[in-house]
Amino acid sequence: MLELHCHSTYSDGTLSPSELVAAAANAGVRALAVTDHDTLNGWDEAFAAGTAYNIEIIPGLELSTVHNNCALHILGFYPDRKKLRVLLQERLQARHRRAQQMIAKLSTLGYPITLPEMAPGMAPGRPHLAAALVQAGHVRSIDEAFDRLLRDNGPAYVPYEKFSISEGINLLIRCGAVPVWAHPYLFRGGKVEAVLLEMLADGLMGIEVYHPNHTPTQIEHLESFCLQHGLLKTGGSDYHGPSSDAKGHRLNMWHLPLYLLDPIKSAAAIIAEQKY
Repeated sequence: MLELHCHSTYSDGTLSPSELVAAAANAGVRALAVTDHDTLNGWDEAFAAGTAYNIEIIPGLELSTVHNNCALHILGFYPDRKKLRVLLQERLQARHRRAQQMIAKLSTLGYPITLPEMAPGMAPGRPHLAAALVQAGHVRSIDEAFDRLLRDNGPAYVPYEKFSISEGINLLIRCGAVPVWAHPYLFRGGKVEAVLLEMLADGLMGIEVYHPNHTPTQIEHLESFCLQHGLLKTGGSDYHGPSSDAKGHRLNMWHLPLYLLDPIKSAAAIIAEQKY
């Protein structure tokens, strides 16, 4: 009944925050974290919908960092909105620069597109470019756009601008957020156990143990690491909308107990008392 990793149209999800909350309620979720990439702008709509559907909304985000030249995402829960909004402006601008660089590459390759107009505070990503490629008739599907052009190291791929895991964790903690490594076993830049030790030294407080792309054995390894190092355990579907269902990303798929949220709230309270 706890869902700690979801995306809305403010980043690369296909449901608006209110639609996401409604879908979560229909799936039996009682507490939902809205964790859009590098933006907080979907919160207000989610909070309003949460009241309407009697769902607790957990404010969060998924912060994009780079480690060993590979993307590494860190979830942040309960940040101080005023502090983080200012510091996120550079990360949002970096996302817009990256999108424009990929659009330029696509044009050079013979696939001109125009990025759809986006509301202030929305974070562009590769799914937006893939949708534009479909709209322009260059490809038949989002999957084809990724497979042919936008995949990691593909012809039109542009890596994230440099922003280290240390910088990311420090930014989140300074803004009162609880930092949690998102889907560790999707990381391609090193052995998970070694990177976890590096992030632990930087102040990491939790791990997203339960994720659709983690195998049972990987989940056991992460549970053991959390127990050994006193880290928080989180989980979620990494839901991006109805199309996620076909890939096994279903809302409330883990049926996580609500009591997993209590230590996260306690950690956020401790960070807040530090007055960074």
